[in-house]
Amino acid sequence: MTPPAPTPAGGPAPGQRPADLANGRSHSLRRRLLVGLIVPMALFVAVDTVSVYRNALQAITLAYDRTLLTTARTLGEWLQWRDGRLLADLPPSALEELEPDSLRGVAWRITGLDGELLAGHAGLPPYPGPMPQRSAYPALVDFYDTDYQGRPVRVAALYQPVVGPDVRGIAVIQVAEGLDLRRQRAQELLRATLLRQALLVLVVAGVTWAVVAHSLKPVEALRAALARRRGDDLSPLEPTALPRELRPVPAAINDLLGRLGGTLERQQQFIRDASHQLRTPLTVLRTQLRNALDGDGDRPADRAALVDMQRTVERAIGLAQQMLALAKVDQVSRRAFAAVRLDEQVREVALDLAPLAAQKSVDLELRAERPVTVLGHEWMLRELARNLLHNALRETPAGGAVLLQVDVDDGQARLQVIDSGPGIDPALAEHLFEPFRTGRPTEGTGLGLTICRDICAALGGRLALDNRQDEAGRVRGATATVRLPAAAGG
Repeated sequence: MTPPAPTPAGGPAPGQRPADLANGRSHSLRRRLLVGLIVPMALFVAVDTVSVYRNALQAITLAYDRTLLTTARTLGEWLQWRDGRLLADLPPSALEELEPDSLRGVAWRITGLDGELLAGHAGLPPYPGPMPQRSAYPALVDFYDTDYQGRPVRVAALYQPVVGPDVRGIAVIQVAEGLDLRRQRAQELLRATLLRQALLVLVVAGVTWAVVAHSLKPVEALRAALARRRGDDLSPLEPTALPRELRPVPAAINDLLGRLGGTLERQQQFIRDASHQLRTPLTVLRTQLRNALDGDGDRPADRAALVDMQRTVERAIGLAQQMLALAKVDQVSRRAFAAVRLDEQVREVALDLAPLAAQKSVDLELRAERPVTVLGHEWMLRELARNLLHNALRETPAGGAVLLQVDVDDGQARLQVIDSGPGIDPALAEHLFEPFRTGRPTEGTGLGLTICRDICAALGGRLALDNRQDEAGRVRGATATVRLPAAAGG
């Protein structure tokens, strides 16, 4: 029974981000998609609206400036050199066109060769100059903004050449127009643009919402199918019409269900085996109790029955302890690991089991010449060493030797338990790590190597058992080799 991969203490549950746990809330995929699509588009629309407004304002300004230039040119056509002086002889029809209205507020002024006022509105300030060196129009004209009668106006100043019999010069024709009409047109255009862009954002948001809602329907159907399931139903999910991007989800769920089914099956098998293993010594104990009660208590047989009962009770206690240790491996592996001295933990275990070695006249030796540090848990390392050493002492005959060696090999921490027993029976070699499989049914529980394997797996290491042979090929004992990742600096 392999335990799950360890996770740090207090770590997030599967499927949850640390930020979600810290904030105590989850996120909505629909909301994220909408925000991720609408916000960038709204920003783009805002920037585009500003650009459109500026371009439209520039186009409006250009159009109205052309109108001012046309008016100034029309006034220039009525300039005449007569009787030795420059005159602006405008007909009544031209004057009617120049009458100001409430929006445009047209004002004009014609300045002669010497800066004198020839015609127009005297209150319009003369053109301050200087003469423009170049222009976007086929004329020497300058456009500028100023104030006239307390309102902002746009002015076109046209330099009009004047040629007479004895004179050459330039007159300045100014035509001013209020900015209210231009601003009104620009505001109308801005409102129309904003309205269209707002409608566009709303339409895109509605379409996005509908598409996302439709796309999430298979996910909702999958959720509903899982919600309807019984707690013990681990059968694979039926294929659904999911989009290609979501097809790995039910496949991953089916894989998880399969692994959970295997885990539950192993647990159930373990429970069945454990029940059988516990029932056997209890049944034997009951029989022994009956035999003892049937006697008078003074016969040697009664004494032997009590001794057998003690052995049975001790075996049942050992089995219960091993089962608790196997369950504890899974619990401890879920905690955060720390740097632990492997050599120190093995030394403590060797001291604890030294009386057992002395009782069997087994020479127990520990070789740990340098500190060896691994990332793990003290209880797990002690339990690992205790089970391996206990098995070695049990298999080693009286007068034999057991060697414990802790070192670093190829960048990994290594623990070797070398005994001088009969070695590993080839018939049991393939079943060594299976629960309740032992070559000594009356002595061992069959859980020690299973516990060692699970501890090594939880610590990211591995365990190997091999027979040790001499030059003649005879088995001289077994070697249990544990390799664990060495901690930094260890």
